[in-house]
Amino acid sequence: MNTTEACPAVIAAPARADDTILEVRNLVKYFSVGHGGLLGKGSEVVKAVDGVSFSIQRGKTLGLVGESGCGKTTTGRCILLLERPTSGQIIFEGRDLTALTPAELRIVRHKIQVIFQDPYSSLNPRMTVGQIIAEPLAVWGIVPERKARLDRTRELLSLAGLLSYMGERYPHELSGGQRQRVGIARALAMEPSLLVCDEPVSALDVSIQAQIINLLEDLQERFGLTYLFVAHDLSVVRHISDRVAVMYLGKMAEITDRTSLYAQPLHPYTKSLLSAVPIPDPVVEAARERTVLRGEVPSPLHPPSGCVFHPRCPIANDECKNTVPEFREVRTEHRVACIRVHRDLRLSG
Repeated sequence: MNTTEACPAVIAAPARADDTILEVRNLVKYFSVGHGGLLGKGSEVVKAVDGVSFSIQRGKTLGLVGESGCGKTTTGRCILLLERPTSGQIIFEGRDLTALTPAELRIVRHKIQVIFQDPYSSLNPRMTVGQIIAEPLAVWGIVPERKARLDRTRELLSLAGLLSYMGERYPHELSGGQRQRVGIARALAMEPSLLVCDEPVSALDVSIQAQIINLLEDLQERFGLTYLFVAHDLSVVRHISDRVAVMYLGKMAEITDRTSLYAQPLHPYTKSLLSAVPIPDPVVEAARERTVLRGEVPSPLHPPSGCVFHPRCPIANDECKNTVPEFREVRTEHRVACIRVHRDLRLSG
C-alpha cells in the first residue's frame, strides 16, 4: 500500500517564506513554592520561564537547548498548554492559544502533539501498542469505524518503521527505540501540524538515537511537519535543526540559524556549551580553546540580579551585575542577550 496516499490528512501545505506557524511572545511561567504553613504562607516563586520569545516557520525545526533546569521542557509544556503560562502569548496558526476557551482550544489542540522523553513511562503498560495508537483515533472521531481504525493503525506503525504484528504486543515487549517509534506513531495519529519533541532520544542508545532522528527527518520531509526539538545534546540538535535557540535559567540567551550558531556563536554561554562538545579528531580536540565556566547554575528561586549568567560569565563586568540585557537582533536573524556583545558589535560596526 502506498502510505503517502493512505494518509492525505497528515500532509501539510507547502511552506511559504513568511509562513510562521508558531510565535511565542514574552512567555512567562512562574511556580509558587510553599515553605510551611497550611495556606502556603511564606511561599517563593520559581521563575522557570522568564520572558521567552521565538518563532518557528512551517515545515522547519527549531532546536531549543540548554542545561538541565533552564526551562526548556517547561516552555514546551506551556506551548502544549499542559502548563498554563503566567503571562505571554502563544500564537499558533494566527490564534493566541492562551486566550481561547476550552471549546475553542479543543478544536486546535490535536494539531499540536508531543513526543515524550521517556518511552518507558509514556506508554500505558496495560494496553497493546495497537490500542495505544488507535485510542486517539476513536476518542477524537478521526476514524470512527473499528475496521478502518485497525487499518489506519497498521499504516501508522509502518510510517514509524514498525511491523504490523507489533500492534498486538505490549510496551514491555518492545525495545526502547521501538517504544519511541510507538510514541511517534501515536502523535502522527492526531494528524498534527506541530510536534513538540521533548528530548525524544536522550534515553536511547547512540545508534538508536540516529535511527529516530533520521525517522523524524523523513517524516518532516514527507508530511511537512514542524518541530520544536528540545534537547541538551548539541550534536543532535545540529543534525536536525534549521534554527537553534539557547536558554539559560529561564531566559533566552541566543537564537540564530544552525550554521551561524555553530560557526560564529556570540553569547559566552553558547561558546561554553559548544566548547564542551567533544571532537573526534584528537589533534583538533587537544589544540582548540575551551571556555570553562566557574561555579554552579544559580537557583531559579533566587536568580542573580542583572544578567542571570553574570556569576559564571568569563567576560562579565559590574554593569552586567545590575543591568538586564535586552534580547535583540545584532545580525540578520541573529538575536543575543548580552551587554558586552551588543557593545562590541556596535563599536566594531
